[in-house]
Amino acid sequence: MGQFGPKQNNKTIGERSEAIIMAKLLEVGYGVLMPFGDNRRYDLVIEDADGKFYRIQCKTARLMNGGACINFATASTYYHTKAGFGRRGYHGEIDYFAVYSPDTRGVYLVPIDHVGTTSAKLRLAPTGNRQEKHVRWAKDYEP
Repeated sequence: MGQFGPKQNNKTIGERSEAIIMAKLLEVGYGVLMPFGDNRRYDLVIEDADGKFYRIQCKTARLMNGGACINFATASTYYHTKAGFGRRGYHGEIDYFAVYSPDTRGVYLVPIDHVGTTSAKLRLAPTGNRQEKHVRWAKDYEP
């Protein structure tokens, strides 16, 4: 056991992110539903004030580029002995990524059509060359 509890594995890290995301979504007024089991491509469903439902895939982000941005996966990876390594995207199967960054303690709600097929970055600090075009600012995705 480490100084502050047991060592964290990927499953535990994901479960913690999902709990923090759920708490934030509830705090800002969404209804949150959880599907039974874990065989869906989405982790949660949220209901907005108009009664519309959206499928949510939760992700944990990592700080990158010296703290200038956070990065998260937009595809799941798998490994099967016969099939080898593969990736599978979420287009057509979810509506939003809900992203938690342990480094910033921020939660971000990102529409699936705002990201690429393997990973995405949300900017926390300006680019080195001050480019603004096509920059996804993290603050724009806070719920």
